[in-house]
Amino acid sequence: MAKLTVEEAYELKVGPNFQLADVDPSSTPGLSGKSSVDEAFNDLDDALDEEQEKLYANGRAGNENAGSVLLVLQGMDTAGKGGIIRHVIGKTMDLQGVHVKAFGRPTEEEAAHDFLWRFGPHLPEPGQISVFDRSHYEDVLVQRVKQLAPPEEIERRYGAIVEFENELAARGTRIIKVMPHISREYQAENLKERIENPEKHWKYNPGDIDDRKLWSQYMAAYQIAMTRTSTDVAPWYCVPSDNKKYCRTVVKTLMLEALQSLQLEWPKADFDPEMELARLAQS
Repeated sequence: MAKLTVEEAYELKVGPNFQLADVDPSSTPGLSGKSSVDEAFNDLDDALDEEQEKLYANGRAGNENAGSVLLVLQGMDTAGKGGIIRHVIGKTMDLQGVHVKAFGRPTEEEAAHDFLWRFGPHLPEPGQISVFDRSHYEDVLVQRVKQLAPPEEIERRYGAIVEFENELAARGTRIIKVMPHISREYQAENLKERIENPEKHWKYNPGDIDDRKLWSQYMAAYQIAMTRTSTDVAPWYCVPSDNKKYCRTVVKTLMLEALQSLQLEWPKADFDPEMELARLAQS
């Protein structure tokens, strides 16, 4: 059976010499052919379900050392962030243990604080997984491209983000940051479908085309943001995503590895199983 290994997923990690222009959005590193991608996508479901349930169970049991996971999804419009949430998180995990937050334009109250302030309430507690659909990286991507903040403030934010993520990791949170990287041509196909198909109209935002005109500026901003903030405890993964199922497979692989790295056991019973079985038999 085709399988994407953790080592192959790690090859997509952003390092100091990373060049976004070298990543082919239509490629599927580690897997070849549609059948291989399909097989690999379904291969991890049982293990992922068990590990996430184990994490949630430890949180419910009050294990303060259970750890947690933060998955950051940050990419261009139509890159498949919502699909990752539906097909990776929604179909393989107990949603009682998952918090999904989509970040848009800051509210007036949020804008009155430092840019990281609004993300704190949505960070995962022990035993939990948080998923950010867009994230604190909006503040060094959109605001850089559209010049919504002074250059010196954007520069400050890279360091603030690294410090923020280092503190989160020190509290036991595994951080996975994924850029689903699509080609400009593939995005055009997705936008066309959203415009033409009435069932997709709810997904379409005319502002997507305005951002599309700034494609090269956004790619430059992603290049800077990822290389400046990809660290050992909070690495970036730039994942080719013209094949959406391939990207979802990579995310499953990374999520499973993060959960397994917590090395959790099932919580011990706080009751006597034999006594409870006897009581059940008598009931």
